[in-house]
Amino acid sequence: MAFPETRLRRLRKTELLRDMIRETHVSLDDLIMPLFVCPGTDVKIPISSMPGNFQLSVNLLVEECKSLWAMGIRSVLLFGIPESKDEHGHVACVADGIVQKAMRAIKAELPDMMLVADVCNCEYTTHGHCGTIVDGDVHNDLTLETLAKQSVSLAESGADVIAPSDMMDGRVAMIREALDDNGFYNIPIMAYSAKYASAFYGPFREAAESAPQFGNRATYQMDPANSNEALREIAEDLMEGADFVMVKPALSYLDVIRRAKDNYNIPIVAYNVSGEFSMVKAAAANGWIDEDRIIKEILTSIKRAGADIIITYHAPQMAAILKKEQQ
Repeated sequence: MAFPETRLRRLRKTELLRDMIRETHVSLDDLIMPLFVCPGTDVKIPISSMPGNFQLSVNLLVEECKSLWAMGIRSVLLFGIPESKDEHGHVACVADGIVQKAMRAIKAELPDMMLVADVCNCEYTTHGHCGTIVDGDVHNDLTLETLAKQSVSLAESGADVIAPSDMMDGRVAMIREALDDNGFYNIPIMAYSAKYASAFYGPFREAAESAPQFGNRATYQMDPANSNEALREIAEDLMEGADFVMVKPALSYLDVIRRAKDNYNIPIVAYNVSGEFSMVKAAAANGWIDEDRIIKEILTSIKRAGADIIITYHAPQMAAILKKEQQ
């Protein structure tokens, strides 16, 4: 049937009708908040390019997690800024590493908070790349050894999920084997499977102090022009034992999220990254957009594209938006 018998506007007539037939919903259970932990006590350093976000010392990070928990946000993704760095990122593998300390402190106060541990080396190497440098580039297989040690150390310190973000070939298999060999066979791996060499990461590199000191990451992160390759990366990680797969960034890669969802029966994670967050904040600060509406629309679009889980710096504000709507 066609117009005038069919009038699709009938189902948009009232707010109740619109609510009743809404296809996509974002809940707090879908969201993971990234946090940055740094050395010291009572340290709270604003991240200038990411308004409302901070580098936090362990004691203040615990308080931030308590605030998030009270809002209904139950999951955090942790990044560390160490006191010192080395050529290989070995400082990320030790029991008293900055993220390891943070996880033990959070678990002591909030044992049910889900801690997702980012596994990479860029924050921990003097050169800012994601692994061991040989002949001017990251050596894949040497880097795998560090990633496996880092993953075990994080699991020993309380990590609930291991999330390798380095984009080395074979890292999921190496990490899975190391975790299993050390008795952590129940800890899932959230693989950054389709992580693109994106310009949207700029603010994060300030936050994590992880900008590369030379070159770029194009030899290991994906070409933004490629979509079929993302499916190959995902397939490889699944064969190696990944329990979740991630697409990063989110907004310019909604098509990749959709393809991942359509092709694989596995939880899909999308990372709504720092540059995407900061653009919203900048536009809102200038009065160009309705910030709350934009945030909800962005997160809904990521969920609609097929993401089951969204890592986002908007999580606290989305919690406030949802609370307001329920009142």
